Amino acid sequence: MEPILLTPAPEDAGTRIDCFLASHLDGVTRSAAQKLLEGGAVQVNGKAVAKNYKLTGREPLSITLPEAEEADLIPQDIPLDVVYEDADVIVVNKPSGLVVHPAPGHSDGTLVNALLYHCGNSLSGVGGEKRPGIVHRIDRDTSGLIIAAKNDAAHLFLSAQLADHTLARTYEAICTGNFRDDAGTVDAPIGRHPTDRKKMTVTDRRSRHAVTHWEVLERFGSHTHVRCRLETGRTHQIRVHMAHIGHPILGDTVYGAKKPVPGLTGQCLHAVGLQFIHPRTKALVSLSCPLPPEFEAMLQTLRRRTFIQKR
Repeated sequence: MEPILLTPAPEDAGTRIDCFLASHLDGVTRSAAQKLLEGGAVQVNGKAVAKNYKLTGREPLSITLPEAEEADLIPQDIPLDVVYEDADVIVVNKPSGLVVHPAPGHSDGTLVNALLYHCGNSLSGVGGEKRPGIVHRIDRDTSGLIIAAKNDAAHLFLSAQLADHTLARTYEAICTGNFRDDAGTVDAPIGRHPTDRKKMTVTDRRSRHAVTHWEVLERFGSHTHVRCRLETGRTHQIRVHMAHIGHPILGDTVYGAKKPVPGLTGQCLHAVGLQFIHPRTKALVSLSCPLPPEFEAMLQTLRRRTFIQKR
């Protein structure tokens, strides 16, 4: 496998290299990064380094990942918050922290493993053997509604709705800063970041059309509660677009502040609404789910802080 090349930014100076790798390589945990370092798979300026090496910033890193090992998917009894289910589709309210499908560093304990246990063999195969039933994804640290197909016909029908934007997905987020307007649209192409393979960015190079519509729900001065509607569905789209307009999502340590926010396990981004045409009945199905407790708790904290400041 070709080595992955990464160049830390000056602000990464002093960071342990295993922590840096875990935050910049998809699916690589800190323990997995340490194993790579122990095996000499990570080089700095052409030399292998120890797992406790601290970055100086700007030094070139070369990482050689091992070839992926095939692993059989196993059903696992992981609790699911099922919002809707019938013979063709299942919609789940995914918690923050749950990975959608197996990947390097996450061979089990995923939503797919939970769906295999819950649905048995009734999941579509269109997404491939590692992603049975999965029509679209939600980031690990994003919560909310995600739909899976129980047969190939349903999967193809729902995928077509994703392509023509008739499968509507609505999110709520807490963003940093105070939005100048009450509503707006971000129309900016998204592609892979040129030096950080874990990140996406707004770019005209090797990018795809991306549109996010947003509206303000509540203002807190230093933060804003917004609703976002996806017109397209690119990787990390809302997170990238909000950061692009200067309002990264609270708790997003990839596109916003690097330090985690006390009380949050991920970013304050929740897929609150889902609307689609049912693949069998052709009826319009509209679903919603409440905000997770830590999201609601953060809103209450911001409201109290704003009230005190206004007194």
